[in-house]
Amino acid sequence: MGTMLQSMPMKTKRFMRFFALTLSGLVFISGLSAQTAPFPSLDPDPRAMEFAQRGTYSWQDIGEIALWASSVGAAGATTAAVSYPALIKNAAAELLAMPELPADTKERGEFVLTFVHQRFLKGYVEHQTRLDELFRTGRYNCVSSAVLYAIFATAAGLDVRGVMTKDHAFITVNTGAERIDVETTNPIGFEPGNRREFHDGFGKLTGFAYVPARNYRDRTQISQLELVSLILTNRVSELESRNRYGEAVPLAINRAALLRDRRDPETADSRNPAFFADPQRDMTDRLLNYGSSLMKSGQEARALEWAALAGGRYPDETRWQEFTYAALNNLLVKFIRGKRIADARTSLEANAAMLSRDNFNRLDALVLDAELLQRSTGIRTAEEAEAVLLAIDNARGVLSENRIRELRDFVILKEGERLSSVGGAREAISYTEAAIARYGRDSQLEKAVSVYRNNRLAELHNAFAALYNRGDYDGAGRFIRTALEEFPGNRNLTQDLNLVERALQKR
Repeated sequence: MGTMLQSMPMKTKRFMRFFALTLSGLVFISGLSAQTAPFPSLDPDPRAMEFAQRGTYSWQDIGEIALWASSVGAAGATTAAVSYPALIKNAAAELLAMPELPADTKERGEFVLTFVHQRFLKGYVEHQTRLDELFRTGRYNCVSSAVLYAIFATAAGLDVRGVMTKDHAFITVNTGAERIDVETTNPIGFEPGNRREFHDGFGKLTGFAYVPARNYRDRTQISQLELVSLILTNRVSELESRNRYGEAVPLAINRAALLRDRRDPETADSRNPAFFADPQRDMTDRLLNYGSSLMKSGQEARALEWAALAGGRYPDETRWQEFTYAALNNLLVKFIRGKRIADARTSLEANAAMLSRDNFNRLDALVLDAELLQRSTGIRTAEEAEAVLLAIDNARGVLSENRIRELRDFVILKEGERLSSVGGAREAISYTEAAIARYGRDSQLEKAVSVYRNNRLAELHNAFAALYNRGDYDGAGRFIRTALEEFPGNRNLTQDLNLVERALQKR
């Protein structure tokens, strides 16, 4: 018997390293689903509406509204706040009855500052913005002290306005001749920047104190009502800093209702919008922040419900559209990653009315891509492969050409693999070459054909080797000559032919 021939290895799977099918371009926010809770109320407090409708505001009104802004929605505050209007009324009567209350406007403004510090203000706390808490503990910040001063200064007959900067609030007193700044957080903060002299009981100078003027250049004047609204603004900010977005929503809605159509005509033109947030836009920010908190906790479906509810009540087409797209995108990606493609399609169709045409098309492409990928990975027959290829062709205009080609190549390569495993490499070659003729040159498919050709050569050599090793030289010769008709001039097959011819000659 002649030389024993070794079989050639098959390389059917090698081309797969050239091709990987992935989901791309998707944004996904992960998070644990929180326990479902009722949505925040979207109805403003009726008192906010009533306050907004008052024609003018007395100092009693400002006190009442400030107490409401401080206690509305605050746990345990409503009951405690009942006696505070009487406290304000009695303290104002006490102030006005003081024999040393100056008649001069400027001196009276300074006297009121001293009064509120001696009577109420005990310690500065940066975030203590509530008036009821101020009365209870003596703790205050720039907003609560400014509101308190505005109430008593107005009761004393002074013309005062609020002023705010990027991160601060204070008061101005209009004397008729000038407007004087009042830094209400400091007991000697009247007209900051001026030196205060102190004398003993005999008139002798004993020293002085000085409150430096802060950088008040970038400032905007606001009405007393707008000043009071900063209590709500600060409470909203504090709640959101603790991720309590749902509790912040009603406060923002109340602030927007309180300031509805209430603008100080003397200050409106000079207002710096970077300092005094537009109440309606600020309210929408809070609505969106709450919705975003739902998304971050994995509650995308709830976020979409919130968008439909809150966006319908307080519309802002552009911003709610952006939010809805983000929430639905995240939900669809979650379904797709969980292989719940049918749920993704159902959710998209259910929320289609909330989407612009462009956003719907973008998400439709996302789901269609997943549907085609799912169908592609599940192919079992030639008929299924052809049906998916037609579906991919029909996706033109929805998916990009690159994605179309990627999906199509995956299907063709998968079907080529199937054919190779059940019928041999020759069928895989024929199928893949027909696909190239159908769709045009493609490097991935051409690499696959090259691999299939190598596999076919290995099949032919191994079949030849089996005949040769059995000593069937005639059969081996006939077989290898037929193989060379399929691969004319192939060096390996030619070597096989030479080998069997030598064996025949020796026989």
